[in-house]
Amino acid sequence: MTDIFEVPIPDNELLEKAKQLRQASIKTSQTNNDDRIRALNLMADYLEKNSKEIIEANIEDYKKAEIKGISKSLLSRLKLSKEKLNLGIEGVRQVGNLIDPVGQIQIKRELSKGLILERKTVPIGVLGVIFESRPDAVMQISSLAIRSGNGVMLKGGSEANFTNLAIVSALKEGLQDSNLDENAICLLTSRKDSMAMLNLEKYINLIIPRGSNELVKFIQENTEIPVLGHADGICHLYIDNEVNLDMALKVALDSKIQYPAACNAVETLLIHKDTASEFLNKAIPMFNSNDVKLIGDKKSFQLGVAFEANYEDWQTEYLDLILSIKIVNDLEEAIAHIQKFSSKHTDGIITENIINANKFMSEIDSSGVFHNCSTRFADGFRYGFGAEVGISTQTLPPRGPVGLEGLVTYKYFLRGEGHIVDDFSSGKLIYSHKDV
Repeated sequence: MTDIFEVPIPDNELLEKAKQLRQASIKTSQTNNDDRIRALNLMADYLEKNSKEIIEANIEDYKKAEIKGISKSLLSRLKLSKEKLNLGIEGVRQVGNLIDPVGQIQIKRELSKGLILERKTVPIGVLGVIFESRPDAVMQISSLAIRSGNGVMLKGGSEANFTNLAIVSALKEGLQDSNLDENAICLLTSRKDSMAMLNLEKYINLIIPRGSNELVKFIQENTEIPVLGHADGICHLYIDNEVNLDMALKVALDSKIQYPAACNAVETLLIHKDTASEFLNKAIPMFNSNDVKLIGDKKSFQLGVAFEANYEDWQTEYLDLILSIKIVNDLEEAIAHIQKFSSKHTDGIITENIINANKFMSEIDSSGVFHNCSTRFADGFRYGFGAEVGISTQTLPPRGPVGLEGLVTYKYFLRGEGHIVDDFSSGKLIYSHKDV
């Protein structure tokens, strides 16, 4: 691992960028709600004004990536169509329409007369986000960072450098026009700098990696900065025996083919033995017509699945038109399989039996558990968050798609009138602990 990645000491240029970003984040944290909304609207305006240049930069990146021979899944994430760009711009504006996450009073309590405690939400500070290929993530992450009063250091994959530079340039124009510090968004373009970020614990408060399992684990093991993220997106869909087969087929297809390169696309389909023959009889032709390679256990192989699976398939995130299939005896076996192989991203059940659905959803410990709907809904934009900085599969919050609420923390504010603890110890004063 250390032969592949090295964690260099930040050079003077990177340290200067980090210092500027830190100062800009402090200024951003002091802005009011209206200032930040205005900044986001101007950021969206400048993305629209520069859309031609952004698309042209993406075409250049895509051509180079094709020549380089990167994987189909990365090429799919890299491509920024006019439609995808417009959706990204819409997402920036939508983030501006969300409730201000900063300054929310969670607790207000009188500890004693004249001694008032408040717990209030505040920005985290500086976010360091490392991601692969997807240039639309630059818009999502930057808008969420600014809206929540944070600064952000971005490092995208080298395959998207031209696109990322064009997008960040437009975003910075929007910040300038809004009188916010443009240094609140910082883009790194070299691999050396992306690794050196891990040694910027004095300047970065949270690292959010969005990339391969190998990259995420390496980051978690090689930085003193807290890390938020997920390594794999091994999502499951279980087809129960009490099921509407047409619904099951529709949901299974969407979960796999709607966007197979996404981390919320289903990778393993589990089917109850009593449903398997009838379901596969309908499903196999449909998956075949959509160029999905089906890999199954011995039972599903005997029912017409073209390729036989091995143990590795149950723990593989394909990010492609490949689907592993396993026939199970009952709900308990399906749950056991998911508990063993799930990456705790998103897992779903298709059933008409509400008892089975509730059992599945309560026993599966994933960040998203779905009933009778596509795993592709596991997304910050679709949840109404406007956008997301990433998906967290950890048990502690924030969990699942991380939007604004995951980018603030809280502080305790205590205001008194010369109160001292000794007066309470001696009995001169007493605690009231009354919420106000």
